[in-house]
Parts: sequence; C-alpha cells; structure tokens
Amino acid sequence: MKKRNAKRVLTAGLLATMTWLGSCEKDSEGSLSEVESREEMEVVALQQADEAEWIAEEVVNLAEEVYAVEELTATGKGIPLSGFIPECLTITTVRTNGVVEKTLDFGQGCETPNGNRLSGVVFLRYEADMEMATKTLIVELREFTFNEIAVEGGAEILRLRSNAAGNPQSEVVSEFKGTWPDGEVASWEGNRTREWIEGYGSGFWGDNVFLITGSQTLIRRNDVVLNRTTISPLKRELSCRFLVSGLLQISRNDLVVELDFGDGSCDAFGVLTYPDGSMETITLRRFRP
Repeated sequence: MKKRNAKRVLTAGLLATMTWLGSCEKDSEGSLSEVESREEMEVVALQQADEAEWIAEEVVNLAEEVYAVEELTATGKGIPLSGFIPECLTITTVRTNGVVEKTLDFGQGCETPNGNRLSGVVFLRYEADMEMATKTLIVELREFTFNEIAVEGGAEILRLRSNAAGNPQSEVVSEFKGTWPDGEVASWEGNRTREWIEGYGSGFWGDNVFLITGSQTLIRRNDVVLNRTTISPLKRELSCRFLVSGLLQISRNDLVVELDFGDGSCDAFGVLTYPDGSMETITLRRFRP
C-alpha cells in the first residue's frame, strides 16, 4: 500500500481555500510561504501532467504492441498475438520500397483491454527489414481522442530489439497537445527511455511490465510550466491503470517537489513531498478509467 499518513487535498473546498490563502505576501526573505508553495504546485496541474504522461505512454505502447506482432512473427522468438489489440481496431498495412505504413483506425470509439476508449487514427511507419537491431518507428495522430480528450501530435521511437539485459528498449521523443472536455488545453513534450522488462512475446498482454526514465515538460493555460524528471525508474504494469512505483521530481518556477508512486500497489494515489518535508497524498488523474 502507498503511504497513508499524508494529508488529503482533494475536495473543492480545500482547493478554494488554498487559492484564497495563496494571495498572502512572500516573507521577508522573498521565498514562498508554505501556503503559497501548495498553491503553486496545485493538485489539478499535477493531475493534468499525469494524464498527459499517461496518454503519451499509451500511444507509444499501442504502436510498439502493433510493431511487436510483426517482429515476433518474423523472428519466431515469441507468441505474436498478446490479446491487447482490440477487435474493434481496423489495421490497414501498405508496403512500399522497404517501408511499412500502418493505419490504426479506432473509428468512432474503440476500447482497449485495459479500459481506455480511443477514436480516430494512429498512423505508424517503420522500415520493413526485421533483421535490423535498431529501428525507428514514427507515430502520428489524426483526429484522435483518448477518453474524450482530443489529442494531436506524435512520437519518434528508436527501438532496440535487445539491450544489454536482453530486453527490448525504446528511446522515445514525443510532442502532443490535448484539449480536455472541460475546455482545458495543454501541450507536453518528453524524452524517455522505455525498457520492456517482462512479458515480451508471452502471448498475454496482462503480464507486460516496463521501466520508464526520462523527463516531460507540460505547458498549461497562462503559460504555467511543469517539469517532471525521473529520480528512480517508474514501473508500469500494463494490467494497471496507474504507475505502481517510482519517484519523480516536479518543478514549477522555483518550487521543487517529489512525487512517489508507491511500493508496487495498483492504486490511484501518489505522495507529494514538499521542500520542508511535509507530505500530501493526492489522487492521480481525473478522466475515466
């Protein structure tokens, strides 16, 4: 279980109180007071940053899952179909001059096995030669939505078939922009390493596990910028809707906090630690699931 000795900051009333108290002046040193610090690192911004990272992770995972089917079929080093690619997804493949182009069409709405509802198109392109040790996958979104969030942008994935530990590994550079159903808009870009440590080629998507390191920058309305950097690797189990462990450093202006995803439990909570050592438990994400 994740830590429960921290204070909850989830009710609208408390958030409103934080906003009012945030108008207090800075102390004589010019540094942020504790109340202002909590206002500065508002929970809604942290939730949106987590949602943005989740969208990027799911898009990249989908692209790699589709690519892995072809790689495993060609190499015979595992079971190609894991059951993660939903039947409602229409995949069209075109091969031209040694390049594979796949159109992943989710139509007006298609749900993945782990509960995300997608619509629109993901375009995937890569070289056809399955003997290459490294390969670049290009991902582009077209009229795409993720749990009712309209998302545009894409990613470039440099995929290593086998790293020093014998695992598939990807270096991902991504850039996205999202519009939430309530009208909130944010853009985010990231650079991260994604190691597939368990479940590759097993034939069942639910045992897939990844370790993720790197950074993300989120820009919200009024040019509010949050930077997220991995301190210890983030562990992603595909069967869980949330990161199960790992530690992030998050900064906004001069305020730096840490976000702990826990000890392996699959739940919606994270623990924030402020510069003075105080902690708060927050709920991650607002959208379904």
